[in-house]
Amino acid sequence: MEFTVSKADLARELSLSQAIVDKKTTIPILSNILFQANGDHVVLTATDLELGLQSTCPARVQKAGSGTIPAKRLLEYVALLPEAEIHVKFLENQWASLVCGRSRTRIAGISAENYPELPAMPEPVAEFPLLTLAALINRTSFAISLEDSRFSLGGALLIVKEQSLAMVSTDGHRLAYAESAGPLPGFRGSYRALVPRKAMDELRKLAQDADPEIMVRFAGDENHLFFQTGGR
Repeated sequence: MEFTVSKADLARELSLSQAIVDKKTTIPILSNILFQANGDHVVLTATDLELGLQSTCPARVQKAGSGTIPAKRLLEYVALLPEAEIHVKFLENQWASLVCGRSRTRIAGISAENYPELPAMPEPVAEFPLLTLAALINRTSFAISLEDSRFSLGGALLIVKEQSLAMVSTDGHRLAYAESAGPLPGFRGSYRALVPRKAMDELRKLAQDADPEIMVRFAGDENHLFFQTGGR
């Protein structure tokens, strides 16, 4: 695999994944980010087996393929580089070569074959503004329980209705409720789902400096929730 990407684009996508990548895992590959290059973009994937993030970065792909690189080490190196293009090439021994201007380095990776596959997103059930979702998160996150043993209180209940979007959270002592009134085009019925605290934090990050027009496509199955925004 071989591609060229701007330092700004790569650094932005890498920073989003840092909270997801498991730094204390006993499974080494979970400390890595999966790169999949094809066409005119590179897809970056990070997961801790409970939460996953997949984003797309524009790139000039010289050779399609996939590979993984340690997330923390890669971001630390990219942060030191000048604002220029970075040429990334994965070698046969799973090392990744990075060249940017006069700077060059090699980072040991792990074969992409061992990387966990994220579940496919089913058909979206609703669509709503990202900033609206972020506002609900900001107004309810303070009441979420910080005790890991209380799983049902470790997130917020997302309530999707035809005429409103709401969130409820509690730690057993405090209760927070936030609602945004307004029709959700194409949505019928109602849907409830518990959104974990860590997922809420990542959704809030996605909303930082986001265009007010960006929408979130929301879906769920028996075991997973899916949020898709913009080109990501």
